[in-house]
Amino acid sequence: MGAPTLLRDDATLVSHAVTELARRTHFPLAFGGLEHDGAVHVSTIVGARTRSIEGLVVRAERGLGGRALVERRPRMTLDYRTARSITHDYDRAILGEGIATLFAVPVLVRGHARGVLYCGSWAQAPVGELEARPAFDVAGELGTELRVREEVDRRLSSMPVGDTGLSVGVREEIRESYAQLRSIAATVGDDDVRRRLEELESRLAALTGDAPRSGEDADIHLSRREIDVLACAAVGSTNGEIAASLHLRETTVKSYLASAMAKLDASTRHAAVARARRAGLLP
Repeated sequence: MGAPTLLRDDATLVSHAVTELARRTHFPLAFGGLEHDGAVHVSTIVGARTRSIEGLVVRAERGLGGRALVERRPRMTLDYRTARSITHDYDRAILGEGIATLFAVPVLVRGHARGVLYCGSWAQAPVGELEARPAFDVAGELGTELRVREEVDRRLSSMPVGDTGLSVGVREEIRESYAQLRSIAATVGDDDVRRRLEELESRLAALTGDAPRSGEDADIHLSRREIDVLACAAVGSTNGEIAASLHLRETTVKSYLASAMAKLDASTRHAAVARARRAGLLP
């Protein structure tokens, strides 16, 4: 059975993640893929000397990656050929590439393993915290992107089709999703990942169909953090809840709110939200 159509977009995310894995770690070889039909389908390979890994499909519980998938934790072997803690279903592919050290990191989305990223070396290479941390970071970033994509798609698919306007409930659902998305994006350090999350934010915000900015509204400019804070305030979050969501101090949240209110010429947070929506800065 072929890969679901949904995975075509996800394959692009995996390609970026594997490329980053090769760039950020000292390992000469990186590859990985997402899980579907009970197996990890390797879709991207960087640094291989041969073609033996191409098309590799790793079943759950089988091999190093299959164990990482079901155990939802990293697995590593310094000498793949002699490793006794894993099955050797994929020796033709792994040993055919000449891999000695292999490190497998699961990609987790809401606690579920959605894929596996691999780092490999043709010589035995110890893997300590310094070597492992970049791999954990890349897997975490991929998991975040997948989670956001799934949430946005879920919200979009639940919207009524063919309506000329949005109901109050649907509009509030969009605003809540937008606030959650900005909260997630605020924790992402990678600029390229953040840029793609911003594209999803724009896609979601556009669904409200509000009029484009014009007149004096076009002159209002808020910082990213000011919009983050206002987006959370717009769905009723308290300063403490906003601080926890955005990983900020409560005093910092108050400062961003005060700055946004001043720019929007609003005396309350509710008035600031309303003005920001009229200006097209919030959905």
